[in-house]
Amino acid sequence: MDLHLDPRLVIGSARPAVVDRKAKDLASLKESCQEFESLLLMEMLKAMRKTVPDGGLVEKDSASEMFQDMLDSETVRSAGKGRGLGLAEAMYEQMAPLIENRK
Repeated sequence: MDLHLDPRLVIGSARPAVVDRKAKDLASLKESCQEFESLLLMEMLKAMRKTVPDGGLVEKDSASEMFQDMLDSETVRSAGKGRGLGLAEAMYEQMAPLIENRK
């Protein structure tokens, strides 16, 4: 039984796996950056709401607090659909070369 392996096939097959892994890592990085920006924006909105004094036309109760939380969530979600604050993009551009240059 004579078994011959072409080294070009063995070497060539390892290359796409590395490229595929880098692509997955870059996509994961992009998603993580967007999630971080969303969390930051949500915390900013919560902190801003705490600065507003209670009182006014409508009394605060659990239903209005729930509504404000849902409104903030939708605000963050709609901001994330567009460019957002630009923080996610800046973080991605800064960290992407670390993945691309990795061996």
